Amino acid sequence: MTSDVEKEPGPPGDSPAQGSPTPPEPEKRKREYKEFGHEEGKATHANVDMSTIELKAEDLYDKEKVDLETIVIDDVFTLLQCTTEGLTQAEVERRLELFGPNKLEHEKQNAFLQFLSFMWNPLSWVMEGAALVAIALSNGEGRAPDWEDFVGIVLLLFINSTIGFYEERNAGNAVAALMDSLAPKAKVKRDGSWSEIESANLVPGDMISFKIGDIVPADCRLTESINVSIDQAALTGESLPINKKEGDQCFSGSTCKNGEAEGVVISTGANTFFGRAASLVGQDDDTTGHLQKILAQIGSFCLVSIGIFVLAEIFCLYAGFRYSYRRGLDNILVLLIGGIPIAMPTVLSVTLAVGAQQLAKHKAIVTRITAIEELAGVTILCSDKTGTLTTNKLTIDRNTIRTYGPFSAEDVILFAAYASRTENQDAIDSSVVGAIGDPSRARAGIKLLDFKPFNPVDKRTEITYREESTGKLKRVTKGMTGIIIELCTRNKTDEIENKLEADVEEFASRGLRALAVAYEELDGNDPEAEGNGFELIGLLAIFDPPRDDTKQTIDDAIALGVKVKMVTGDQLAIAKETGRRLGLGDHMYAAKVLKDGPTPGSKFSSLDEMIMDADGFAGVFPEHKYEIVKRLQGLGHLCAMTGDGANDAPALSRANVGIAVEGATDAARGAADIVLTEPGLSTIVHAIRGSRIIFQRMRNYSIYACAVTIRIVVSFAVLAFAYKFDFPPFMILIIALLNDGTIMTLSVDRVLPSMTPDSWDLIEIFAFAIAYGIYLTASTVALVCIIMETTFFQDKFGVSLPTSPVDPNDPQLHMIVYLQVAIISQALIFVTRSHGFFFMERPSVALMCAFCVAQLISSIIAAYGNWGFTKIQAISGGWIGIVWVWNIVWFLPLDWIKFAMKATIVKRLRERHERETLKQVQSTGVPITRTQSRAASVHESLYSNRVSFIKRAARKVGFGGKVSMKPEELQRFSSIQAQRAGATLARNPSRT
Repeated sequence: MTSDVEKEPGPPGDSPAQGSPTPPEPEKRKREYKEFGHEEGKATHANVDMSTIELKAEDLYDKEKVDLETIVIDDVFTLLQCTTEGLTQAEVERRLELFGPNKLEHEKQNAFLQFLSFMWNPLSWVMEGAALVAIALSNGEGRAPDWEDFVGIVLLLFINSTIGFYEERNAGNAVAALMDSLAPKAKVKRDGSWSEIESANLVPGDMISFKIGDIVPADCRLTESINVSIDQAALTGESLPINKKEGDQCFSGSTCKNGEAEGVVISTGANTFFGRAASLVGQDDDTTGHLQKILAQIGSFCLVSIGIFVLAEIFCLYAGFRYSYRRGLDNILVLLIGGIPIAMPTVLSVTLAVGAQQLAKHKAIVTRITAIEELAGVTILCSDKTGTLTTNKLTIDRNTIRTYGPFSAEDVILFAAYASRTENQDAIDSSVVGAIGDPSRARAGIKLLDFKPFNPVDKRTEITYREESTGKLKRVTKGMTGIIIELCTRNKTDEIENKLEADVEEFASRGLRALAVAYEELDGNDPEAEGNGFELIGLLAIFDPPRDDTKQTIDDAIALGVKVKMVTGDQLAIAKETGRRLGLGDHMYAAKVLKDGPTPGSKFSSLDEMIMDADGFAGVFPEHKYEIVKRLQGLGHLCAMTGDGANDAPALSRANVGIAVEGATDAARGAADIVLTEPGLSTIVHAIRGSRIIFQRMRNYSIYACAVTIRIVVSFAVLAFAYKFDFPPFMILIIALLNDGTIMTLSVDRVLPSMTPDSWDLIEIFAFAIAYGIYLTASTVALVCIIMETTFFQDKFGVSLPTSPVDPNDPQLHMIVYLQVAIISQALIFVTRSHGFFFMERPSVALMCAFCVAQLISSIIAAYGNWGFTKIQAISGGWIGIVWVWNIVWFLPLDWIKFAMKATIVKRLRERHERETLKQVQSTGVPITRTQSRAASVHESLYSNRVSFIKRAARKVGFGGKVSMKPEELQRFSSIQAQRAGATLARNPSRT
């Protein structure tokens, strides 16, 4: 529309015919336009006698008796023992001692003890035990301690601990980020005069003031309010600033967007809404990480395997064969060093670190690398709405514009833009001006004569302008529907009003905020003159639109087997409308169901069933988001949570994988495990696919590591029992070093991601490992038997050994066994990494090169390794060739063992798991995707000891700061925190 196009105004309201008698008009119905907005709660009185101030603590904690956030303001002053003149300095100092400073405190961990804690778990215990055996128990019989083995074991132990320490030490500190977000300064009234102090020195009962642009320094109740609107999106998730009047509560950490106010502080520090969010971060009972649990269970499998054969060797070698102390100890060391997957934490850490670098290419920064493994198994993605699924930027919905006269939808938008500020805009004016495309059109072709900005009394804006093309004076107003329609005198018919009322109700039911636009013309040149009457021309719908890529991202996530649930602090109608637009569904509930549970007679028998069925929840606070994630985890799901505000921080911390979107607050980024650095959620789909690739690499390695444990322990135990075979421990360490160096290249191996969430089916992994391990054991035992019992190789290939008949502890026989074990053990990885035949899935260049280099080193050691200290001697090229051919012959059937396992044992295990899952669903009605590793077990408790150990040690030596409150005290929303001040004052009355 151009401004010089003349529009004919609609007809004036119906008037009686000239000369006819005027019939009595029926009383017109008072119309109520049920616009979308906040329900205002009424002030209450304390249900106790306020004249007796010495309330007991149990009364103050009972919200039914007193609630500082809702009781009338006079009762607040009485309860907090303060006046509008402020506190005295002496009273402030007394209250600082009672309540503490207005800042968040967090526990500090000593770096040295934190490093030591990484050596406190089952895998490390075996490493440490082997090192003690090598250095302390290996003395005697005139021989020196086993320094070579000791140094090698300790070196591996320190490498593992250093990587773990580095990862944890560099993780983001969410509590510190929240602390930095608190307002550093506050204007306070004390002893009757105003002054500026550090906000950390505020106490309950202080009188404070703030104005536009200020951050609210503490939770308060307003005593004076002049056109105040507060942006609390980062705290509650509400997309629009909230108008506050006298008596309303303002949250610490929210921002004043308009006006100025005075108020009385009702809670500070950890007791504020903001502080509770900070205190929930990281304060959960699940101190053991998911990957740590898997490591603990795999470690326990290896421990049990080693323990069985160590006990067997002790009884057989010492009691049966009457071995000397040192000889038997060397055999036990072979099992300890070779059996435990010493470098498993290191290999997995490197795999995850490389994966984190790959995710960084997709603009995703990983702050806790073990979250990558958990992301692969995520079954539910809980997403915040405001700023995550949506843009957090108000927009005019062009598809829902309603017109009521000769004007088009584009005309209505342009007139609304005329009636908007072009500078210093609020959110609504910005959305209207943004809707016309070019902001300069909001003043093009007109001369501004008068402009009335929005204020909470008139609840509308108004512009009077001269149209340059015609010279006519015109006036446009926009604002709340009820206000605008009352101004209109032209085209105000019952038909128009009925249509308007229906449109407003439809908008409200869909969570859209209605903005009415009216227009009139003025006669003459006086911009202050009355016009010819306002005419309603249109109704605009304002909403927070979804991001452009959100719908596609959700569809992709669902295709990958991940269910998406919206969890938002915004209101139910808005949540449902957003869900409909994104294809999430509108089966959503208000947060109160989390407390009340399903209504009697509903189709849900439990709250858990209701949570699983819901597409989302609205009107939630941090504690609700936290509780939803915790309940879903209790049902066996791995949960990811996305968010951008401080209100999301507790749930981001509690979730298995917390994801902070681009533009998130420091608090959200600090609590998250993955931080996105570009807009939208599409990066999450890349991250899920990438994490599943990384998961496959780790699963392949886990099968390999467990299989090698079985083959080493069983092979050398059987050889010791059958031939009194004493293999040198140092050569086992060489095998472990070469194996682990090669296997680290799995971190860049080529694998395909699964299309469903991954889970650690450890029984399946152990079944494959036992099958491979026993088969490889047979290959080694068979080779030794042929050499020991026959002269087949000597006769056919012309090779020889120094002893004849062959001594089981011939140094060259040791070298043959070393080479055979080293080659075929590494070759096993090509079988475990593939789903079909090993040659059908091409490995990465790095893995192939590392394998070739390791085999070359092993062959060179076999050819030239005359190391007397470890009882081995170089062998001829003929023996090396025999070992290589032997291993190739035994390697080829490994694929058929894999296929046989899949067709029999693994198939039965999966069928049994499906039957158990189906039975669980039928009994509870809740669809559960249980991850095998989530069940509580003794293995997890062993890893939990690492956490308890560090905390006990820190307390004993006096390290670390105090924790301000326990988490269970921080999970209630309003009553306890705000009333805590009054309770403390009641217990500690002033003596003045």
